[in-house]
Amino acid sequence: MISPSPVAEKRKINGAKSDVARVSVIIPAYNEGEVIESTIELVEGVVKNAKIDAEIIVVDDGSRDGTGVKAQDRGVRTLRHPHNVGYGRSLKDGIAAARFDTIVITDADGTYPIDTIPKLLSEYAQGFDMVVGARTGNFYRGPLLKRALRSVLKFLVEFTAGRRVPDVNSGLRVFSRTAAMSYFSHLCDGFSFTTSLTLAYMMTGKFVTYIEVPYHERVGKTKVKLFRDSLRTMQFIVEAILYYNPIKIFILISFFCGLLAILSLTVGFAAGLLGLEILGAVLFVSAVLVFCLGLIAVLLKQIMDRSQPSNRMDG
Repeated sequence: MISPSPVAEKRKINGAKSDVARVSVIIPAYNEGEVIESTIELVEGVVKNAKIDAEIIVVDDGSRDGTGVKAQDRGVRTLRHPHNVGYGRSLKDGIAAARFDTIVITDADGTYPIDTIPKLLSEYAQGFDMVVGARTGNFYRGPLLKRALRSVLKFLVEFTAGRRVPDVNSGLRVFSRTAAMSYFSHLCDGFSFTTSLTLAYMMTGKFVTYIEVPYHERVGKTKVKLFRDSLRTMQFIVEAILYYNPIKIFILISFFCGLLAILSLTVGFAAGLLGLEILGAVLFVSAVLVFCLGLIAVLLKQIMDRSQPSNRMDG
């Protein structure tokens, strides 16, 4: 486990216990009428037993099944979108509306273990910038295609962040409202919000830790479109690389060009195929050029960071 940052330590010493005990729980919900009331009831019970001063904010993202009405009838703060605009946008609106700086996010579909919230808050109080519930169990692993796509995304995120990331897009996490809002302009409005938040924190030197939690079967029908949302997540990962550390994407492309160049040249020389030899030479030159472009991209980023210090996303 990593050690907390000096800034986070200062937050802890200056009274993080009292801050962490005042929590805003954000629950984005889209057509979760079957389960929203029981989710709210679970959250209320957990924070009451843990003696946590908490507000619950449900963000109804254009539901058509009475989700917002049911949440409102339970007496919790309810924000309502006139139509569906996305998971990330719902979280952004909920976070912006929160009264307390310590934010807990969780889903409304019954998949996350609500009773682990005090454990996450306890870890957060140790001085970490974000604590994430890393999902485990059969319902998280899912079918083969889902596991394959998740492995690709995990590789890209870990390559980008330069560290192990047990769960790239868990929807159960604790973090600071102030810190998260400073990244809003670079965070996804859709399903990839949590992935982009993870990368933003890690790429700017914040301290993120993971706690394993069991993942349950959801109530109702999933809103995730596996292939479409995976492609969108890849898009935001690439955008994060280009924004925070552009050399990484150029190194990746250069590596694959170089690998193909070696393969083409080897086969070309072995089989006496002039076409493959030429292709190998072109790919090798391309690998060098792409790497040089990466160096230029890094230089441009440094120039932009110096010329616009107020816009740097360092939290």
